[in-house]
Amino acid sequence: MKKAMTLFTSIIVGIAATIFSIPNMTVHADSETPVVTLGTSLTESQKEGTLKTLTAPLNGSNYQTITVTGEDLVKYLNPSGDNFTTSSGVWSSAMIQKTSSGSGINVKILDYNGKDNITTITANQYKNAALTAGISDANIYVTSAVPIDGSGALAGVYAAYAKNGDALNQKQVNAAQDEMNTLSGITQENKNKDGYSDAQLNNAVAGAKKDMAKIGNNISDSQIRDIVNNQIKINHLGNTINNNQKNQIINILIEIRDSGALKNNNFKEQADALSKKIQDGAKNIFNKYNTSENQNFLQQLWNNIVNFFSHLFGTVVIIK
Repeated sequence: MKKAMTLFTSIIVGIAATIFSIPNMTVHADSETPVVTLGTSLTESQKEGTLKTLTAPLNGSNYQTITVTGEDLVKYLNPSGDNFTTSSGVWSSAMIQKTSSGSGINVKILDYNGKDNITTITANQYKNAALTAGISDANIYVTSAVPIDGSGALAGVYAAYAKNGDALNQKQVNAAQDEMNTLSGITQENKNKDGYSDAQLNNAVAGAKKDMAKIGNNISDSQIRDIVNNQIKINHLGNTINNNQKNQIINILIEIRDSGALKNNNFKEQADALSKKIQDGAKNIFNKYNTSENQNFLQQLWNNIVNFFSHLFGTVVIIK
């Protein structure tokens, strides 16, 4: 999202550097010690409130802190299409906690002084974008001392990992940024529509990523389109997702493929875990569909088709 550098814009930009930032040069990305990121623009009072909010889940356990500045935005966010300066403000913050292998990505947005200040991006959107960016097996807690849309949040991951000497793939972070903005936009467009929920959309995208990973990095555009069409059906979004929105999803998934994300052997496992977490977090929605007559049947049928051709040819031949 490109913005003029006004005070309001710099607040929005601030989330990009801190919401998902993790360790500094002395803290490695795979460290077991939780890391709290603090925006350089926070007042002393806001820093105190942010630390209290983010470390509450630790129940007194140790943690480490780092500060993220506008310089991080310039170096790691501008390549994804934004125009920031070293004086850009940074307010929003996060805590990142490494978890055991196979546990997947968990994201929780925490209230700051009793108020949810992340006004637009949802926890499920953050989860999907984190997966695309290359993050795995982590608990991520997000908060902000000021109201903010959260659209640039994931860019801070790159700055944090780069500081550790474990820089993530810039193409993947670009795809993650685009994905988060796209899914957020689709949810805003379908807000309050019957038969639509952000959980269904993000479950469809996570499921599509899992299906793409089964086929591999050589998956074609037409195969991605068929996967998206199938996931829209499985998640009962056919009556709400229009053709333009569907094409946006397809284009994002093509960008994710082109970023090299599917080359990660862990991608399929993380996508599968993410889909399960999304469904567990919205059981009131998915329990209506998860019956032998509809979703499970459709998903199993699709899985059988994907697995059959994948084992037979190494890639899937989609029959239209």
